Amino acid sequence: MSKIDKSVRAQYRTKVQENFPESLQWGDLKFKKWLSMRYGENPGYPAAFYREPGTTGPNMGTFEVLQEGTKGLSYINIGDMDLGQRLLKKLSDIYKDRHICALIKHEIPSGVAMGEEPVGTFMKAWECDPLSNFGSVAVLNFRVTEELAHIICETGRNIEVVYAPDFTEEALEVLPSRKVLRIVKMGTTLDHPSVDSGLEFKRVAGGLLVQKRFDSKIISSETVDVVSKRKPTPQEIRAAIFCWNVACFTRSNAIVIGQQDKVHGIGSGQRSRIDAADDAIRFSRRGYGPHGCVMASDAFMPFPDVVELAAANGITTIIYPLGSIRDQEIIDKADEYDVAMIITKRPGDVDSERCFLHR
Repeated sequence: MSKIDKSVRAQYRTKVQENFPESLQWGDLKFKKWLSMRYGENPGYPAAFYREPGTTGPNMGTFEVLQEGTKGLSYINIGDMDLGQRLLKKLSDIYKDRHICALIKHEIPSGVAMGEEPVGTFMKAWECDPLSNFGSVAVLNFRVTEELAHIICETGRNIEVVYAPDFTEEALEVLPSRKVLRIVKMGTTLDHPSVDSGLEFKRVAGGLLVQKRFDSKIISSETVDVVSKRKPTPQEIRAAIFCWNVACFTRSNAIVIGQQDKVHGIGSGQRSRIDAADDAIRFSRRGYGPHGCVMASDAFMPFPDVVELAAANGITTIIYPLGSIRDQEIIDKADEYDVAMIITKRPGDVDSERCFLHR
């Protein structure tokens, strides 16, 4: 068999010329073309990024590219940066004054952690799932230091983009040593409000879907209730709030398992909830493992199988919405295994919050 010609890789480095209009408009909303992408989701197809004028705060309308790298920002990079920034904005509003790192791969979180200093926080997130984190976008809510810059640039780390509110001068001397790395600075720190139209758009053949952006109300122990015989500990409740808010930014069907400072495993985009749970537990074994974790499910459970799987793998608590015709059967199964069940609604409310994401 003949060797593959290395020139076939050129398609992944070749920028596709685009002739899209300089502006797009939907009603009173106007979008201005700001960046031409290398290509779209796949090579050979043109793409561009349009900003919404008038936006303020930490969002895609305000970032600054400090280094494009040898490839330039891609269509997928922007999507990863956006999802990661939204996730960190939500977590930063809940967990003030914590260092938080999210590693995003194909618009899905692959590692999320909180800590007290830059290097430890990044490494805690990386070790969630080193295999999935290879080739990810690193989104941080803190300044990148020289020490962290050296770690990001280590051989084999393969971070595509570093997106942070600030960089030390020394870090900006180190990071460019990795020629393909894209270095992007947020328009402001994450303690500022992010302001835009608040609308989400999704193109479909022959039309356009529009919806108001989702924002979870599950932010503290006062916003949830307990339906199981065993009551969760304060640590389990804190872990549940953390994992639920990561699940809000994970493609449905989503299962997230973790503790109060880090994710252990993520199952995303599966047609079956039990498959998503199985993925989360299986992927967790690449890093911290499932034992002692809390599980977050973005929607109700149609069968008790997820509870059985969770209990068999040492998961102690589940946070999820009610809504299944088998809700009581599922709670009874949790009681049988001594698993605490937290539901996503305030005591006395009727409806639970669901956090489906399809992007």
